[in-house]
Amino acid sequence: MAEVIGLRLYSCCSCRNEVALHDDVISKAFQAMNIVVGCKEDRQLMTGLHTVADVYCSDCRQVLGWKYERAYEETQKYKEGKFILEKSKIVKENW
Repeated sequence: MAEVIGLRLYSCCSCRNEVALHDDVISKAFQAMNIVVGCKEDRQLMTGLHTVADVYCSDCRQVLGWKYERAYEETQKYKEGKFILEKSKIVKENW
């Protein structure tokens, strides 16, 4: 991915596949890259019941986090469509 050379980014901790640009993480339009979204399932999380889908590295298939597909509680609706990348599953590159 020549277009990300020199930019601060996050990569899969297992294979170093680039999965997110640092500058995009704080954006409301953040989208992860080089990932595969798994099947949707309901999970009881600390903030209530949500429909989520695990997010995998597109190269090595390591689970990197999840995507909020649906929030059942009105106060949690802002999470819908958002990605969570677990700090323990990604590494910083070019910092």
